[in-house]
Amino acid sequence: MTPASDHLWMARALRLAEKGRYTTDPNPRVGCVLVKDGRVVGEGWHRRAGGPHAEIEALKMAGEAARGADCYVTLEPCCHHGRTPPCTEALIKAGISRVVAAMADPNPRVAGGGLKRLQADGIEAVCGVLETEAEALNRGFVSRHRRGRPWVTAKLAASLDGRTALASGESKWITSPQARADVHRLRAGSSAVLTGIGTVLADNPRLDARLGDTDVVQPLRVVVDSRLRMPPTARMLDLPGRTLIACCHPDPARRAALEAAGAEIWVAPIREGRVDLAALLEELARREVNEVLVEAGSTLNGALAAAGLVDEWVIYLAPCLLGDEGRGLFHLPGIGKMADRIGLRFVETRRIGPDLRIKVQPR
Repeated sequence: MTPASDHLWMARALRLAEKGRYTTDPNPRVGCVLVKDGRVVGEGWHRRAGGPHAEIEALKMAGEAARGADCYVTLEPCCHHGRTPPCTEALIKAGISRVVAAMADPNPRVAGGGLKRLQADGIEAVCGVLETEAEALNRGFVSRHRRGRPWVTAKLAASLDGRTALASGESKWITSPQARADVHRLRAGSSAVLTGIGTVLADNPRLDARLGDTDVVQPLRVVVDSRLRMPPTARMLDLPGRTLIACCHPDPARRAALEAAGAEIWVAPIREGRVDLAALLEELARREVNEVLVEAGSTLNGALAAAGLVDEWVIYLAPCLLGDEGRGLFHLPGIGKMADRIGLRFVETRRIGPDLRIKVQPR
């Protein structure tokens, strides 16, 4: 049984961790609170990969007051040399008396080793306080280490009758400015934004995150383009950050032109004549991509859904009707009877301006 106050201080540490939502990638979002005699003597959060970890920020603030304090941290302290030295050694040196972690680190380089290192030095170390909340905050980091692929969220915008565009392809704008601003927050919290070549050719999107003055690590832009039809003049290639094109049949001249324009070409394994989407996600995990946001048309959305590769859908429904000729959300051939349907469960429903935002996950 953990003290009731543990939950209070861990909740504070989680709020601190949230401050790094747009900046820590590919590292996890972590917060830390140091408490002594019932009051906070130090706190901090991880701000950016390569910078001090949350524990180090908190220790710096506490100074000598850290000796004898309890440490509340949302992720097990690291015990290995990465971009920065091990946090376990800093906690031991500072004289911390007790460490409470929300969750164990899924990184196999740590995976319980941090807690064991602290215990070996006589420091009480417990784990599991507000664990569900901590895992939700870092679900992409957890997915990458436990499943070998990122957490995948597919964003869709549609009319009330489920249409994403008119028959002509016109789709600007179905949803409100408030919904579009919310999408930029989704992009900013993602490691990569994934789209298909059809969307690039039709809309020429930027796929960057625009949050005003908010500090953001721009997501990797990924285009599924089996036949390498991507134009070197695409707008996204003129923006800061990286663009990765996954293809199957790289024409040498087209490849050279795209690489000259700043794109990186990845030749993917082939599945049924197209880019193997599961292999693409595994490749993104190898590149330390934690969370992928899909912004694509019905073909790619249908293929990802049929393959069981989407962890959550975020659907913005606008209060309008586009009619029978409009384009649908998913291209899903082969569902001939109710037994073949793809079952989903509602996770959250809320208003975003005049629109409705619905989150669903596989049942």
